[in-house]
Amino acid sequence: MTKIMFVCHGNICRSPMAEFIMKKLVKERGVEDMFAIASCATSTEEIYGGHGNPVYPPAKEQLKLHGISCEGKRAVQLVKSDYDKYDLFIGMDGMNIRNMHRILGGDPDSKIHKLKDYTVGGDVSDPWYSGDFETAFNEIYAGCEALLNTLL
Repeated sequence: MTKIMFVCHGNICRSPMAEFIMKKLVKERGVEDMFAIASCATSTEEIYGGHGNPVYPPAKEQLKLHGISCEGKRAVQLVKSDYDKYDLFIGMDGMNIRNMHRILGGDPDSKIHKLKDYTVGGDVSDPWYSGDFETAFNEIYAGCEALLNTLL
């Protein structure tokens, strides 16, 4: 089983979108038993007293437009011990990659990658700042498809 952790800054927009898009894709291909898929944050900005915020409403709405539910998802933070639990850590942008290296204490097994490295390269647009959740969704969907194709 391949264990994938999607990572962004707050775990309320891009990484949960990636988590639930990927879960949909593996289910559609009938390979969900081959994967464990989760998402987390590099920061604690969306986590208060150990309790994470839910997926940001516009991100949740964008998923819903495509028939994808993220009900029950709450922000959680990446921790050093996650390195031994997951096979891949897929970040959304360069800052996520730097923060993952810091939190995880490096990447001796080359598990850390950017999502768009599986497509055109670069960073996934951050809808928190742009407000463009459709573009983020499309970039994440394309990245998840390409990642899944690579893994299969």
